[in-house]
Order: sequence, then C-alpha cells, then structure tokens
Amino acid sequence: MQLNGKKVLVTGSEGFIGSHLTERLVELGADVTALVQYNSFNNWAWIDTLDRNIKKSIHVVTGDIREYDGMKRITKGQDVVFHLAALIAIPYSYLSPMAYIRTNVEGTANVLEACREYDVQKIVHTSTSETYGTALYVPIDEKHPLQGQSPYSASKIGADKIAESYYRSFNTPIATIRPFNTYGPRQSARAVIPTIISQILSGKTEIKLGSLTPTRDFNYVKDTAEAFIKIAESDKTIGEVINVGSNHEISIGDLVNKIIKLSKRNISIICDEDRLRPEKSEVNRLWADNNKIKQLTTWETQYSLDEGLAETIDWIEKNMQYFKTDVYNV
Repeated sequence: MQLNGKKVLVTGSEGFIGSHLTERLVELGADVTALVQYNSFNNWAWIDTLDRNIKKSIHVVTGDIREYDGMKRITKGQDVVFHLAALIAIPYSYLSPMAYIRTNVEGTANVLEACREYDVQKIVHTSTSETYGTALYVPIDEKHPLQGQSPYSASKIGADKIAESYYRSFNTPIATIRPFNTYGPRQSARAVIPTIISQILSGKTEIKLGSLTPTRDFNYVKDTAEAFIKIAESDKTIGEVINVGSNHEISIGDLVNKIIKLSKRNISIICDEDRLRPEKSEVNRLWADNNKIKQLTTWETQYSLDEGLAETIDWIEKNMQYFKTDVYNV
C-alpha cells in the first residue's frame, strides 16, 4: 500500500512521535486528518509548531478516544489509521492507574471498533517495549513474555491484546508496532534524555536523575516515524507485532556521560529518590531484536545515537522555554 493520496487518520497527532509522523505523512502526499485531544484553549500542542505549509495541509479535528461516538464520526471515510493516542508517563500511572485503563484499553477498543465498522484498510496500533518488562533474555524478540511491571505497561498489554483479538476475531487488518525508547526533538522532560539535556543547558552543575544502572535501546524519532510508515505500507505486517529499535543497549549512566561529553560541560549527578521506580516495577534491561521489521519491510535505522543526540541537544537549546528544569514532572 502506498500512502500517497490515502485518507489517513493519526490519533495522538499532537504528541511527540505523533507530530513527527503527521509531518512525514504530509511529505509523502497523504490526506492527513490529525486527531488532537479536545481542550477549551483550542491548543494543538506540537501541531501548532509545524511549518506553516505542512500545517496548512493537515485537517485537524478535536475529540477524545475515550468517547466512542466521536471516534466513529472521525474515523468514517478514512483508509488508514495510525493509533498513537495514549497516556504514557510511567510515574503518573502509579498515581492514577484507572486513567490508564480508560484511555489505553477502553480508548483503543473504541478506535478499533470504529475502524471495524467503517472497513478501514490498515490500522497501525502503537505498543511499547515496556510491555516486555525486564528482559528475561536479550536481545528481546517479539516472542518474549509480556510482564506488567507498572500500571502503564499493564494497560498497554491490555490494549495490545484487544488489537490481537480484533485481528483474530474479525480479521481486522491491524499491525502492532512496539517501539523501544524513542527520543528526539519535541519530547517532554518527562523522558530521560530531555531531562538530562535540559538540566545541563539550564546551567546546572548538578543534575537530578533516577537509577543509572538500567539499560535501554534508544531510537531516534525520525527513524521511529519511518518505521510506522513502512509497517503501514507492507501487507506482510498484518496480524503481526513488530519491534522497532536500534539493536543496541546503553546504560543510563553511560548515556549521561555521553551527553555530558557532547555538551562539553562539567556536571555531577545526584540520585533523586523521587525519580526512582518501586523496586519490582523498575525495568532493568531493554534491548531490541529488530530482525522482524527488517524481514517484513525495507526499514533500517538512519541515525546513530551520537547523531540523534546532537540534533536533540540543538533543538532543546533553541526551545528551552518548553522545559521547567526546577520541577520534576511525573
């Protein structure tokens, strides 16, 4: 399937990955409808910051995936749906687990039921590497057991299983993309890389972080957005769960040192107990096996970690107004 000329809906379009995906879809010639969560300020979040010519090509609609009738209205007439809308902050899921169930599980069910009713040609549902929990073996392939180590990860496991059930029960043409740790421009300070960079660029000589020992597989956001595209385009991905990662792991401690070196600053690190996950909830190791996506599509990573970090540092330096480095955002 070529996306040029297709009517494409992106839920969560105003978010970090969603805004990059929306931008890329316009470049490819898709007829893009961007679903933005309704708010009284008519704020479109990152969509508001896109190039004027890109933004002119997007049809923005407001709504909420938790409301089925609204999803039916928005989904009608669409050829392809990229479902990214979700609550994603792991620490906040400890405070409000039911909100994650309503948004991530019930919201996903609403999206899929609307897609089923209107015979959408392809759905790409967004999962997360957090569904794997701490690696039982590495690299982690798609057959790795799922472990609900936080209310967030449990809600995403539930959403993934709803997606699987629609494929198996109704032959819904759905593929599940499972990104590992995406980073890059427009990511909030809730995530570790912008947390590190924004604290350094604010002039701090001491930065506060959680645990430094866990390892992660980081993927630059433009590579992740391209993976969404390739998975949508390939008929081979229907009914599949597909990892997206770099096939490399790095500890948070080594990552911090790499960023400090790139920023050319003298920085010390403080372990902030408020930023630590509960012991049994911490995911200690994530490392993606990305062979499956390479077998099913033509996707390859284009950015090294150093290249992606350099672009991210440059973007954050130009956009420090979005970061409150003295406030820990769960």
